[in-house]
Amino acid sequence: MNRSLLVWVIVVVALTTTGCQRESADATVVKFWGMGNEGEMVRTLIPEFERTHPGIRITVQQIPWTAAHEKLLTAFAGESTPDIAQLGNTWLPEFTTLGALEPLDERVHLSATIQREDYFDGVLRTNVIDSVLYGIPWYVDTRLLYYRRDLLQKAGFPEPPATWDEMLRLCETMKRQAASDGMQRYPMFLPTNEWVPAILLGMQAGGEFLVDRNTRANFSGPRFRRAMELLASFYRKDYSPIGQSLITNMYDSFSDGLITMYITGPWNIGEFTRRVPAHLSEAWMTAPVPSLDTVRPGISLPLGTSLVLFRQSKQKDAAWQFMEFLASREQSIAFHRITGNLPPRKSAWEDSSLRRNPHIQAFHKQLLRLEPLPQVPEWEQIVIKLQAYVEFVASNAMSVEEATRRLDRDVDRMLEKRRWLLEQGGTR
Repeated sequence: MNRSLLVWVIVVVALTTTGCQRESADATVVKFWGMGNEGEMVRTLIPEFERTHPGIRITVQQIPWTAAHEKLLTAFAGESTPDIAQLGNTWLPEFTTLGALEPLDERVHLSATIQREDYFDGVLRTNVIDSVLYGIPWYVDTRLLYYRRDLLQKAGFPEPPATWDEMLRLCETMKRQAASDGMQRYPMFLPTNEWVPAILLGMQAGGEFLVDRNTRANFSGPRFRRAMELLASFYRKDYSPIGQSLITNMYDSFSDGLITMYITGPWNIGEFTRRVPAHLSEAWMTAPVPSLDTVRPGISLPLGTSLVLFRQSKQKDAAWQFMEFLASREQSIAFHRITGNLPPRKSAWEDSSLRRNPHIQAFHKQLLRLEPLPQVPEWEQIVIKLQAYVEFVASNAMSVEEATRRLDRDVDRMLEKRRWLLEQGGTR
């Protein structure tokens, strides 16, 4: 290369680099924290946003779910939160109590993209605390029944149980059939290391897990005690295995017929599709939760994650534009297609990718009957403690009466600070 050509190349490179630096310096940088798989998958949506919003650049930090809670708390304490983040719905009360989140009511009121009435009511209410909206649902995770339709039909049930009384009759029939065939079979799988079944049954019985403005436990009350007695009956009658020792691989056990029904979430549609043998692809299906009353279906819980804006953000307007983009109907559908996560917007369910999947239809029915969990920062600690007492009841180490009484005592201790704050005139 001659000297004049070399000089020309250097000048061009310098000008190009300067231009890139100026463009980067002129752009508003929005920091987004995404959790788990979603933190990776969201990157595929960003180029379209940056194309339509040339003055904004998004940087994504992917955080494992196991580290996310502590990292967010540390960031808040150090005044280094992201501008926008994905937050588990059960974490919202805690971060709201800390004053970490920006209220969104006014922004939503002015938005042409986000319409509150387009969200499933039970999902949206998880984001409203003390009548203030703090999050926009990003995807929803609820729980319902996965079942082997061929084995139910063999037991004389062409349709899955609509009530828990029907469920018990089905389980008894299946146990008798298995005994006559000389087989070991568990009609229902209710893992003792999961808190969801106990809470879900408690919701059927009327909830009221906490009382007195969520300052005292009520697990020993008649409603939840009824639910725990029902749960205990599955273990006592050998309808469900106790512990995990017999079920080393849930998908194999489901395929082999060792277990027939399992309450789980939408991510398992993909797992069942991949892991259940091809010859059983038509043999499994999903159904809404059975009910304890005359209203169908039963109640389930709205889990999942929401998008939140942090008060410490210096780029709130730009971050809100990104939040609107992710929460739009079009991007809700796009996000479902790349992750399998369920959209929280009603209008997104009109898309063919959702309407044509028979395993997803039960989730749509279930999303119409959800009830939020108690909105207290201590909720995750409470359900971990509940899980321990479910194990005691399942193994006959404690009666339901003793377990619920002790659970109330432990939870009341957890809520002691909350009671004190309310006595001092606090609102949360």
